[in-house]
Formats: sequence, structure tokens, C-alpha cells
Amino acid sequence: MESEDDFDMHDANNESGEDDFYSGGEDDAGAMAVYDDSDADVADYEFIDNDSDDSDDLISHRHQQNYTILSEVDIRQHQEDDIMRISTVLAISKVEASVLLRYYSWSVSKVHDEWFADEDKVRRSVGLLEKPVVPFPDGREMTCGICFENYSYDRLHAAACGHPFCKSCWAGYISTAINDGPGCLMLRCPDPSCAAVVGQDMVNALASVEDREKYFRYFIRSYVEDNRKTKWCPAPGCDYAVEFILGSGSYDVTCRCSYSFCWNCAEEAHRPVDCGTVAKWILKNSAESENMNWILANSKPCPKCKRPIEKNQGCMHITCTPPCKFEFCWLCLGAWSEHGERTGGFYACNRYETAKQDGVYDEAEKRREMAKNSLERYTHYYERWATNQSSRQKALADLQQMQSVHLEKLSDIQCQPESQLKFITEAWLQIVECRRVLKWTYAYGYYLPEHEHAKRQFFEYLQVQTFSNKAYLIRRLLWRTFLYGSAKKHTFSF
Repeated sequence: MESEDDFDMHDANNESGEDDFYSGGEDDAGAMAVYDDSDADVADYEFIDNDSDDSDDLISHRHQQNYTILSEVDIRQHQEDDIMRISTVLAISKVEASVLLRYYSWSVSKVHDEWFADEDKVRRSVGLLEKPVVPFPDGREMTCGICFENYSYDRLHAAACGHPFCKSCWAGYISTAINDGPGCLMLRCPDPSCAAVVGQDMVNALASVEDREKYFRYFIRSYVEDNRKTKWCPAPGCDYAVEFILGSGSYDVTCRCSYSFCWNCAEEAHRPVDCGTVAKWILKNSAESENMNWILANSKPCPKCKRPIEKNQGCMHITCTPPCKFEFCWLCLGAWSEHGERTGGFYACNRYETAKQDGVYDEAEKRREMAKNSLERYTHYYERWATNQSSRQKALADLQQMQSVHLEKLSDIQCQPESQLKFITEAWLQIVECRRVLKWTYAYGYYLPEHEHAKRQFFEYLQVQTFSNKAYLIRRLLWRTFLYGSAKKHTFSF
């Protein structure tokens, strides 16, 4: 595998040759990791290899999309549809329907099941009272339960429970709850002994404009964040949400912002590598364990103060930094005052060689050697993982440049509509996809057990064979960019 990796590193870093950079080459190790048994048939793309002039025959065939991208308008519409459905079926108000849906995480089926199983229990749990606990005053003064001031009937407000509070106290109570966060969506009556829910109608009537806007934002976001079928796109600055069909196979999702991520773990799309491997790899890249491995493999502790010291050149005479300033031999860690010509001079240590033959340093050297080998192995995989990531980022940047500038120029030169040149974008997207998959194979390969030789050989075989085939098809698609309309003898360069 070393030769393929070396070629891949050269290819990923080749800034001068654009064709080599994107082609992947037959030497570029691809990323078809060994699949789990449950995912053995979940290939992302299937190319059609024929010579038809119709570019539609050359584009990739994706599996039926198992998710829907939702804008804020779409989220509001879905929300309204669910509220109306519950309101109609259960014969309750829309405010009460929205309270039920928020309580049951926007699951329409769950609301139906629980409501028809035990309506009274649901009402008690949620705080939907059928009749007031306290008769609301009619035409006389009452005392506000918060400020204890007397107010006339028309200046008091109450939830379904009937506990009266003045408008200013309600406004302050609601404002405080809204500023505390999304918990305001399940706000209860201010009376400590009452569990009656405060609906959106009271918030609209009593809260300030600013607080109503915050409440509405929480209300919209709750549909995504509380609903197990929807998630926000994790890309920075993206406001789209994704509605996913659970149990539908592949977890790969591509948002309208062009960011691809895994629905299951919300990390960057990483199929065919499983989420557990990705989580371990990301944790390893950010953990301090590799720093400790590096220190163990490339340094030795000062015999006096125990601070790690790295030696990268020079003789064996080491002087620790102040305030320690202890002088010692790098090999045997003994005091330098006991060394000299008789022990081998500045570049050797007879004491160390003798002790090593007697096995005195076997355990320490073995531990240091193991740490060094582990570090070298990790570095081998991490460098290739990171290099393919940067290659993918460059391919994405060039794709945007091509779509915004070059595709329009090519369309003008060839006198063809841009819709007839969509195979170029498809080919470029395949390059980006290949780089993504190739990147994650190095995470997979790192955790592949060394003793499973047959599995490792099969993994390496799939890396090479799969991506050499894809690279050939991609090059065909890209070359058609230059050959398209060649009868007019036009030339075009990216």
C-alpha cells in the first residue's frame, strides 16, 4: 500500500498539474472501505459506460432521495399542517393542538396514540384544563397574585385555570421566561400550585413585540430541534433544515448549501466508514494522547527534575534548562561528571552499551520504540487524510469558479445552453465525492486490525481498483468538455 499512498500524496499536493490534481489517477488510492454486512450494497453512484452523445447517459444515477430540505417557509407550512391535523382530528383549538405537539416532540402519531388511550391523563400532563380551577371574577375588583394590587375585571388576565394576574405582571412573567430560553414554549401558570399551560394566544396578547418575535423563533426552531425526524444543517451560517425518512438506509445528506453530512452523527458525510470509527478518529485528532506519544517517543526525562527533553542533534552531553541545570548523559541518564574519555567520550557511552547488553534498558526502550511506531503509523494515516481533505476543498473552490465563470464562457463558445453542459458539473462533483471517500478510508485503515491480513489486503485492493475505474470515467467526462463541439474547431481552457 505504501506505493499507492506515495502516489496519492504526490497527486494531492500537485498544484502545477490541474489534470493530475483532479483525475485521481490510476495510482490514487480510493476509499472503498470494507463495508459492514448491513451496508454491503449501498454504493453511492453508478456510472454508465457508453459512447452516447446524450450527456444524460453519462451522469451518475443516485439512489432515490430519502430526505427533504426545508426552508423556513417549508418549516412553517409543515408546522401549520401538523397543528391543523391534530386540531381537526381531536376537535380542539389550534393553540391546544400546538401545545400537545410541542409536548410530544411534534409527533402526530404519538399525540393520537396517547390522546385516545387516556385523554384525561394527557390533559393533566400537558396542562390543558377543560374548566377553570378558580372562577374568574366578573365585574368586580380582584387582587393580582403577583403584585397584590387591586385591579378591575378588565385589567386582569388568566390562563385556563382562572388564576387572575394583572397585565403588567403577566408581561413581566412572560418576558422573563422568553429571555430564559426555549423553555417558554411550555410556560405554566405563575401560581406555584397550578400546572395550567400558558398558550401562544396569551403570549401574543400580553408580550411585547420583541418578546413575541423571540417566542416565534423558538416556536419555529422547536419543530426542528424537538422533532426526531428533522435536524438543522450543521454547516456554519446555513438556515436550512432536513427532514429524514428514518430507517431508509443511507445517512448521507446534501443540503442546498452544498454541504454534505451524516444524518446519524451530524459529522461530515463519511460513508462507507461507520459513525463510531469517525467519532474515534476525530477524538484522536483533537486529543492530547498523541502529544504524549510524541513526547514519549522523542524525548527523555531529566534525571533530576523529570522535565522532558528533546535531543535532535549534537553530542550526548545534555544540560537541563534553568533552574535545574543538571548535566547528564543522554544515553544512560547518568551524571555527566562521571563520564569522560574512559566511558566513550562525547558521542558514545560504554556504560549504556554494557547495561543494554545486560537488559537493563529493555523495558524503557521497548516502551519508547512502541510509542515511536504508534506515532509514525498515526502520522502516516493522518497526513493522507488531511491532504485529501485539502484536495477536496480545492476541488470545491474550483467547482464554484467553474460554475460561476467558465461554464458560461464555454456555453458561449460552443453555442450550447448550459443545460447541455451539466455533465461537466456532474464530473466535478464526482471528483469531490471521490476525494471525500478517499479521505475517510485512511481513518478506516488506521483502525483496521493489523492481524487481519486478508481483510486488509481486500481493503487495499478495493482502494486501488475502485478509484482507478472511477478516475477513468471521470477523465472521460472531463475530456468531453474540450471535445464538445469540436467540429467548430474552438478551443477552451480552464
